[in-house]
Amino acid sequence: MPDSVWEQTQLESLVLAENGLSEVSEQIGRLKRLRMLDLGHNKLTRMPQSLADVEGLADFLYLHDNRLTALPLSFGRLTKLRYLNISENAFEMFPECISSMSSLIELRASDNRLAWLPDSIGRLSRLRELHLRNNKLTSLPETIGKLLELRQIDLRGNALTHLPAAIAALPRLEKLDLRWVVTLILPAWITDLEARGCLVYR
Repeated sequence: MPDSVWEQTQLESLVLAENGLSEVSEQIGRLKRLRMLDLGHNKLTRMPQSLADVEGLADFLYLHDNRLTALPLSFGRLTKLRYLNISENAFEMFPECISSMSSLIELRASDNRLAWLPDSIGRLSRLRELHLRNNKLTSLPETIGKLLELRQIDLRGNALTHLPAAIAALPRLEKLDLRWVVTLILPAWITDLEARGCLVYR
């Protein structure tokens, strides 16, 4: 990346997708006015700590289709961010910092290697869409029941053996996608969800 990019401190939107980038400079923290950042379809293995200094980052952060295995804990300071896409990476553990992104409305973490979600995901009280397709999840934490704004849960292609009954009590849930999940015996409360109008794909 040319250093001249980091001198554009008035930028509100920056698209660096599909550039074969293997790293991003810590100087990105100078772009205080950024609202949208697209780093998708690159070769990134790590993210700069200083991105957390862009505390106005509110609209979109695209990190999909890279080689990431972790996110800096400092990213928990991105409390205005509403959309995060970390799909198509190599995460085996759910980044704990995401649970502090209290404004998230949509989270996409499909096509990784996640085997579990932390209880702290229940802190994402504004979340409406949770996309977890093609991971290695066998269950979800009971705290999923705290996500009272949740409309969609995509669990396709996971190795689920258990779903918490708390899902049945989610008041706004409109879609639960369980296609290509061959390890799960559907719990009885699934019919209650469908009876109230929630679409359950299986």
